Amino acid sequence: MPGVTKAQALKQLRTLAQARALGRHVGSDRLIQAAVDALLADVDSPSLPLLAGLGRREEHCARELFDHVEDELGIGFEAPADPTAAKWALAYWLADQVVDGSLDPAVGADLIWAEVAMDLDYPEELRPVVMCAIRLADWDESWGTSLEQLKEEALRAARELVERRGPETIACHTTEPRNRLRSGTPRLTPASTAAVSRGRDVS
Repeated sequence: MPGVTKAQALKQLRTLAQARALGRHVGSDRLIQAAVDALLADVDSPSLPLLAGLGRREEHCARELFDHVEDELGIGFEAPADPTAAKWALAYWLADQVVDGSLDPAVGADLIWAEVAMDLDYPEELRPVVMCAIRLADWDESWGTSLEQLKEEALRAARELVERRGPETIACHTTEPRNRLRSGTPRLTPASTAAVSRGRDVS
């Protein structure tokens, strides 16, 4: 993410924290790259340079260090304990990603259909998104409607879902930022320090 602002870098870190809390797979490479972006945007956290500087052989430390970064920056996120509420939280989070442009509407609608609506027995509130997902999955060039039009419909459905969301649907756990390291936090190796200074190339 070249040339990100501090606000954008913090948003990226917060989004990854939410994704992990909601059970989404987030690779170590994404956590490390987000830390690199945040450092370059002048985000300050004791564990951030440690995370950003992890080498390939140290990637197993990324998740623990990201936990430290969450605590230090106060961006911790806690999904609802109730399984049904957690599914709704995931639906609204995915819809948010579609609305802000982080997630392709076709992909987002399909995820809401497959990972939420099916498990919740197709609630009426998710029907517009599910119908968009079905049309996108079945789309053919012979149709009179373009793929982009269908994606726009999915975007509108996601936006309507977000607008109907109640304040209780996602529990966001915010902690006071802490400028200290937990005991046992991995330290930078010389190779890791060099990696921070030159940036990290992650596919």
